[in-house]
Amino acid sequence: MSALRSAYVRLGLAVAASTIVLDQAHKWYMLLVYRIQDRGRVSVTPFLDIVFVKNEGISYGLFTQGSMAGQYLLAGFAVLASALMTLWLAKGVNNRVLAWGVGLIIGGAIGNAIDRILLGGVADFFSLHAFGFYWYVFNIADVAIVAGVAALLYDSFILSRSSAPKSTQ
Repeated sequence: MSALRSAYVRLGLAVAASTIVLDQAHKWYMLLVYRIQDRGRVSVTPFLDIVFVKNEGISYGLFTQGSMAGQYLLAGFAVLASALMTLWLAKGVNNRVLAWGVGLIIGGAIGNAIDRILLGGVADFFSLHAFGFYWYVFNIADVAIVAGVAALLYDSFILSRSSAPKSTQ
């Protein structure tokens, strides 16, 4: 069982590392090569724009921290949460879906924490909209976190129930 568990740990850490690399490469390309901050809003499709927003808070700009001390606090929280998720990965993950989900969350959290330390906030670029309604602006790390949470929910509600012992009554 420990060999199988270590395979899930390696998978989760590989997903986390890949997520961090993809997220950071995209952010630095957008900022240093494409220079989105100089272009303003760029329409890609009728429902997707690319724009640069530096989010100094958490989801939807909640708990905005305008100071670097606040950004360090939020980054520290992300690192702590990632450490706890890594511990869970090492001790309790028992399938691929869970390993992927935990890895995506860890990678997304660390990717955004890096932004907080280097940029003073999280760099967001993707703006979805339809019929005059604009959702929040997000990045690849945010997508990874949401996909990771979806994987955890899928594991919790679908996989865990289908593998639970069946009642004989």
